[in-house]
Amino acid sequence: MTRKQMRLGAFIMATGHHVAAWRHPGSQIDSGINIDHYVQVAQTAERGLFDQVFVADSPGQRHKGDDESLSRQGRVSYFEPVTLWAALSQVTRHIGFVATASTTYEDPYLLARKFASLDHISKGRAAWNVVTTSADNVHGNFGLAAHPDPAARYARAHEFVEVVKGLWDSFEDDAFVRDAASGVYFDPRKLHALNHVGKHFKVEGPLNIERPPQGHPVIVQAGSSEDGKELAAATAEAIFTAWTSLAEAQAFYADVKGRMAKYGRRPEQLLVLPGISPVIGRTEEEAREKWAELQALIHPAVGLNTLQPFWPNDDLARWDLDAPPPYYPEPPKGVNSRAHVVIELARRERFTVRQLYEYLAGARGHWVVVGTPVQIVDQMQQWFENGAADGFNVMPPVLPQSLDEFVDLVVPELQRRGLFRTAYEGRTLRENLGLQRPASRYATVAAQAA
Repeated sequence: MTRKQMRLGAFIMATGHHVAAWRHPGSQIDSGINIDHYVQVAQTAERGLFDQVFVADSPGQRHKGDDESLSRQGRVSYFEPVTLWAALSQVTRHIGFVATASTTYEDPYLLARKFASLDHISKGRAAWNVVTTSADNVHGNFGLAAHPDPAARYARAHEFVEVVKGLWDSFEDDAFVRDAASGVYFDPRKLHALNHVGKHFKVEGPLNIERPPQGHPVIVQAGSSEDGKELAAATAEAIFTAWTSLAEAQAFYADVKGRMAKYGRRPEQLLVLPGISPVIGRTEEEAREKWAELQALIHPAVGLNTLQPFWPNDDLARWDLDAPPPYYPEPPKGVNSRAHVVIELARRERFTVRQLYEYLAGARGHWVVVGTPVQIVDQMQQWFENGAADGFNVMPPVLPQSLDEFVDLVVPELQRRGLFRTAYEGRTLRENLGLQRPASRYATVAAQAA
């Protein structure tokens, strides 16, 4: 029997995931708008046989706050992801590309066309990270008076995803005959208008690009709230999530997969990929020194700004940096679900404010692991083999340096233990992730009628 193997994604955050990474000599300081940097990172991830690379995105500025903290942020200028991935698909052959796009602030027809185009341009390596956008500083960019509440955003998201998948099925797989001798280019009987009329959208269709190579680009989701877990169970094929303990990750894994049956889906149709931010040293002492070096680069104003989203109603400037932050059993309504993880983390570890922002500075509440390659793989293997993860979304603290170290030092140890591939198995992202290609809804109907 072939041993189950991990799935790995590289989560690319410009200069790196550590909030002060842009100040580190191992980073590319202008990486947000440096295409050569992204070429290097994508090719490194492909050399490491990663399944995919991923960038988070927002249709607005990620940061808000006072000028002191804003002036010290290294993530205020960055590429739109679909445009970026279209370019990088031309300098890679195997790795998949996950682009974030918002169901709250985008249009389903335009999004369906954009991702179908990316799937064709990349020859079957596109994925859509479905987000509803939690930031409340975006609505003004779209002429809205207020940011919709979570329930409204997720209700719209369910319908949005179904519309997009329907549009991707506009042409059946064999619609294009392109017979120059007869002069017949395609079979109009295999082109279908969606004619969707729902609560949030009225979309006629059909899409003006043929069916994507993967049938549908892979659907990814990144929410861990109740609404987010339901959306993932109903629609997602991979879910990015943030946990800092094995027990929490196991509970989430069982919860989200346990919701799938009511949607007619099997647990193996959804890959759970927690974030991990590895600080790698050839010795444990070297790893700790690297972590301390990064932590020393954090300015307190930036550290407090990192905490503000989780305590939106508090004046953090009045907090004592060496005292614990206030504990709330439940975050304020409408706050990102990660707030619960962060608040519980602070209580469980008895962190002071300074210790908490230093921890979060590494990966914003994701799992930070500091150690040797063997120590890091030991912990990854424990999660993977004990019902906590199907793989990991690797979040390098500093880019490109930390990804180089992961590929050169951690990947070989994973391979030595038989936990990770030694060559790509397929041509498309779906094939490499072990996900089935969805049949066209119209071809299925025709087959049933026959």
